[in-house]
Amino acid sequence: MRKKVLITGGAGFIGMHLARRLADEHDVTLLDDFSRGRSDAELDELRRRVSVITHDLTLPLPEDVPRDFDEVYHLAAVVGVVYSNEEPQRVLRTNLLSTIHLLDWFRELDGATLCFASSSEAYAGSVAAGVAPVPTPEDVRLVVSDPTVARSSYGFSKIAGELLCRNYARAYGFPVRMVRFHNVYGPRMGYEHVIPQFIERLLSGNDPFEIHGADQYRAFCYVSDAVEAIIRLTELPTKETLLVNVGNDREETLIEDLARVVFDTVGRHPGLDIRPAPPLSPERRVPDVSLLRELTGYEPRVGLREGVRRTYEWYARARADREADT
Repeated sequence: MRKKVLITGGAGFIGMHLARRLADEHDVTLLDDFSRGRSDAELDELRRRVSVITHDLTLPLPEDVPRDFDEVYHLAAVVGVVYSNEEPQRVLRTNLLSTIHLLDWFRELDGATLCFASSSEAYAGSVAAGVAPVPTPEDVRLVVSDPTVARSSYGFSKIAGELLCRNYARAYGFPVRMVRFHNVYGPRMGYEHVIPQFIERLLSGNDPFEIHGADQYRAFCYVSDAVEAIIRLTELPTKETLLVNVGNDREETLIEDLARVVFDTVGRHPGLDIRPAPPLSPERRVPDVSLLRELTGYEPRVGLREGVRRTYEWYARARADREADT
């Protein structure tokens, strides 16, 4: 059945990949203020298959936005450790207001399902406090480690977002899926995250190569796997509220080993300059995706080396294009 789908943050990283995946089968509308999502050649190509609404969700949605959507994916947010550390007030203001305004609008839709993008950062404080195991399931108690540290802003905004979604859904009777993304990566994700940072610094010739938190562990999830997971979750017929981890629990990777995978992919092997991890950076993050498997039959398909290769190829082309324009 052809559905009408709205994706907030649709010009951003996961939003664009999701839109491409859905556009051939459904009527897709992207909503973005383009403060972080890029208006580029890839979006220009996608515009032929989707509708685009330019709007800042820190303001209420305009009255003329249609109200006949079947599914709404709320991905709009300020994301990334860099922004959390440098602009925590922007992270909090944008992420909270955008969710409140989206929910105030969504509650008047008839029969639609909401998918809210949360994050593993929601429970980072719980792991640090020793009240959550690793791999981490969805039902752990949530703790904000240290509200005096700017990085706490992002995790808190996602805790508050989950609370808002859960209570709006209870009050207004709509189905919601809250998905905690775990280190999703891939082409077009910006330059604020570890894998594109490693690629860019290698291509810039950094030697020695600085690594912060080389002894930490992460489980990285390629974007096409994450997109498939949230589509399956949102399509479920159940009306109940679901909170589900989305990630790849098959490959837990030491950050130093991740760097070596990127080195092998790029074909450069600089010396290492190992530095301490930033404050509140978790020592280990791996999702328990048992619930996701049980609900959808999900299995990650793209391994780390293949995902890094695809990501590198995109960033290398983007860099070559930038250099050709200068």
